[in-house]
Amino acid sequence: MLRKLQYCSIQFQNRFISLVLSDTEREYRDVAMKFAKEKIMPVAAHYDSTGEFPWDIVKEAHRIGLMNPQIPKKYGGLELTNLETVLVVEALAYGCSAIQLCIMGSSLAVAPLNIAGNEEQKKKYLGMLTAEPIIAAYCVTEPSAGSDVSSIKMKAEKKGDSYILNGTKAWITGGGLAQWFFVLARTDPDLKTPPGKAFSAFIVDGDTKGISRGKKEQNMGQRCSDTRTITFENVIVPKEVKI
Repeated sequence: MLRKLQYCSIQFQNRFISLVLSDTEREYRDVAMKFAKEKIMPVAAHYDSTGEFPWDIVKEAHRIGLMNPQIPKKYGGLELTNLETVLVVEALAYGCSAIQLCIMGSSLAVAPLNIAGNEEQKKKYLGMLTAEPIIAAYCVTEPSAGSDVSSIKMKAEKKGDSYILNGTKAWITGGGLAQWFFVLARTDPDLKTPPGKAFSAFIVDGDTKGISRGKKEQNMGQRCSDTRTITFENVIVPKEVKI
């Protein structure tokens, strides 16, 4: 199991990075590959046919440390390096890319929070992911903007000690199941403001009033992955969730 393995580092030979995997890196990969072959591959066709979310597999992946392994140890994760995480993702996708996305899709929301969140935010929201096999979702893509961040239209208006969010996000992985969302919105209404200063990020609890989740999309080859449109209508969040 991954939770029993020791943390490893990239090896350097002279001034070049070694392309030879360390024993620990190979072990991470092998654990994930064994899981893919024994747990994912036998049922991949079933989940693609039914479109059912593979909760049993996700829960087992979480139990042995395959879910969100890059989260720092202080929040309950394994703190894997980027390379180690990639090895795990590739191995899981060998079994089924859609089920791999169900297991690792929350990583999209984890990354910006881990980089820019404050200690209280990370302790609460990253800790939720390591404590239980729950889903988080990354809300950036929009119907008219795609993933072009500079064209995002969703607004976050400051009112006292709160922000009011209004807008729609599209093609959100895990959108129908997420217990919290990473949300990017425009806080400066001036369209001439540089993108780096025009937007702010928020962590929004999934049960916040004003959030509605659209119908599940039927993605070819990704049918068991829960992808939806998420609408925010006068969603009020405290200033403390602003990243």
